[in-house]
Amino acid sequence: MPLFSHENRERSAESRRVFAAFEIAYTIVDFIAAFCFLIGSVLFFWPVWETVAIWFFVVGSACFALKPTLRLVRELKLAAMGDTKDLAERFRD
Repeated sequence: MPLFSHENRERSAESRRVFAAFEIAYTIVDFIAAFCFLIGSVLFFWPVWETVAIWFFVVGSACFALKPTLRLVRELKLAAMGDTKDLAERFRD
């Protein structure tokens, strides 16, 4: 099965559970990134808080970098979950 295929998500109850867990993690990371950018933006109104604001932007940027990483890990896990029959056949050969 190719990566990012909808069929990978619906293959079994376990694949649906994995997909849901990753979607929750993705959403949490999205909220953290948005929160960091919002707080960082507000802190820039006061020069004394500039360094803290910069750190909020760095953390928010790291969260935005984590989002596609979560999606790729999710898809690799889902693809691997559906590959057990192929792996068993290759092992016998």
